[in-house]
Amino acid sequence: MSSAPGLKKQVDLPLNSQMIDQLIDLALAEDINGGDITTESTIGALQQGVGTIITKSVGIIAGLPVAARVLCRIDPSLGFHQLVSDGTAVEPMTPVAKVSGCAKSILTGERTALNFLQRLSGTATLTAKFVDAVRNTKTKIVDTRKTTPGWRLLQKYAVRIGGGKNHRFGLYDGILIKDNHIIAAGGIPQAIAMARSAAPHTVKIEVEVETLDQVEEALKAEADILLLDNMSNETMQTAVKKVNGDAITEASGGITLGRIRAIAEIGVNFISVGALTHSAMPLDISLDLQIEH
Repeated sequence: MSSAPGLKKQVDLPLNSQMIDQLIDLALAEDINGGDITTESTIGALQQGVGTIITKSVGIIAGLPVAARVLCRIDPSLGFHQLVSDGTAVEPMTPVAKVSGCAKSILTGERTALNFLQRLSGTATLTAKFVDAVRNTKTKIVDTRKTTPGWRLLQKYAVRIGGGKNHRFGLYDGILIKDNHIIAAGGIPQAIAMARSAAPHTVKIEVEVETLDQVEEALKAEADILLLDNMSNETMQTAVKKVNGDAITEASGGITLGRIRAIAEIGVNFISVGALTHSAMPLDISLDLQIEH
């Protein structure tokens, strides 16, 4: 499957193109395999069409450039025109893009293109709900590494489109000392000391704490960030007072839309929400095809 320079100029993908193309090719191979036997047997080779991509529910659009690349990999001659931009809030029955050209190519790429667009829009939509819930506080919403394997770059992009921030992308770009690291190292002070001796001076050290005693240990060991894990609101409030601005605070674990405002008002700097990427419902989006006669 070849790329289409013309299509990429129309809809530039703000991501690592090579990685995304590899993921798209895997998805297309999974769906098409030896060919689209339904389309091959019902649509003429010369038939042209225009497909309109339409939302069926309220949400935030994310992934139109990815949908464009899917169709580009199927057929470089297809035209793709965005009617809205990623990040646009949409109502039901909103046209968001049109794709034109060979009707067979449009139908063969339809499902894979929509799969990417629906799931990324779902993540952006859920993220926006959490961001709205903490509006006018100092707290920022961040994601986690609880992503669909292979989709991390895209899902974290969708979080940004929804107004959230990205936590570390992987194990390679941030130190987060968790409970098992603490056990293996022999305690919080030991784990922080070992990390600090090995890490570049530009990397902050974050440590997961579950109790107020651990908060004090982490502060004495001069952790840069404290991840307040699965704490009650009352315990978290005491923890934030103990920190008193000497470290960045991040709340995590048991985070729901119903609870998040109260957590933000405690004064934590960040709230990490795994649900943004592991539990977001896909946005209902479809493609309606019109054949040109």
